Amino acid sequence: MIKDLKKYIRSIPDFPKKGIVFRDITTLIKEKAVFKYAIDELAKRYRDKKVDYIVSVESRGFIFGAALAYVIGCGVVPVRKKGKLPYDTHSVTYDLEYGRDTLEIHKDAFQEKKRILVLDDLLATGGTTRAVIDLIKKLGGEIVEVAFVIELEFLKGCGKIKDVPVFSLVKYDSE
Repeated sequence: MIKDLKKYIRSIPDFPKKGIVFRDITTLIKEKAVFKYAIDELAKRYRDKKVDYIVSVESRGFIFGAALAYVIGCGVVPVRKKGKLPYDTHSVTYDLEYGRDTLEIHKDAFQEKKRILVLDDLLATGGTTRAVIDLIKKLGGEIVEVAFVIELEFLKGCGKIKDVPVFSLVKYDSE
């Protein structure tokens, strides 16, 4: 029985830059029983929440978003980096801990008042997630919750997204 997903998450020091410990989910998703367990745990939480769409974030969020959407029976909406979506988009530019970035969502991704679950692999400082929340609000979506496989609690990313409920499968309280 799988109880501790941390055993399947590889820690890589000094990536992408010195002083950062990267939490690598490729070691989790390559193990079919572990990946299934993670999706099943998320499905237990969201199966009965009447989610219309999972909004997942490029690129590792797509892995979990598509799998969970299949299991709970909802649509998937990708949020991508600037210039990667082929139709009319809304965009938001935001600060990262090591620069700036822009995310986009199609203007017709979903209709107003649709119930949205935001799903990504990791919550760090909260900048990316704040940008995604802002994009969803531009479209008039109702956020059910924001979910992560991993949360780095010590970076206090929840502080940037305290206006929405947050859930994480795995939490790290230090590097």
